[in-house]
Amino acid sequence: MLSNINAIVDVLYNIYFYMIFAYILMSWVPNVRDSFIGELLGKLVEPFLSPFRKIIPPIMGMIDISPIVALFVLNLAVTGLKAILFYSFGG
Repeated sequence: MLSNINAIVDVLYNIYFYMIFAYILMSWVPNVRDSFIGELLGKLVEPFLSPFRKIIPPIMGMIDISPIVALFVLNLAVTGLKAILFYSFGG
C-alpha cells in the first residue's frame, strides 16, 4: 500500500513540477501565456508561485528566481510527505 501511495505522490509531484517548468518557459515567448494552455497553467500554478513572488524580489529588476525557490519548497514538501507516510504506514 505504501508503494502505491508513494507512486501516486511521485506522479502528482512530477506533473506539477513540469506544469511550473512549462509556465516559466512560457514567460520567455511573447503572447504564449495568453493562449488557452497558458491561461490554464496560470490558474493552476500562480496560486503556488505568487507568495514566493511577494517575498523574493526580482534580481536587477528583471530576473525572477522565485520559481526556483518554489520548486525547491515543493520538493521539500513532497519529501516530508513521503517521510510522514513512511513512518505512518510503513515504519
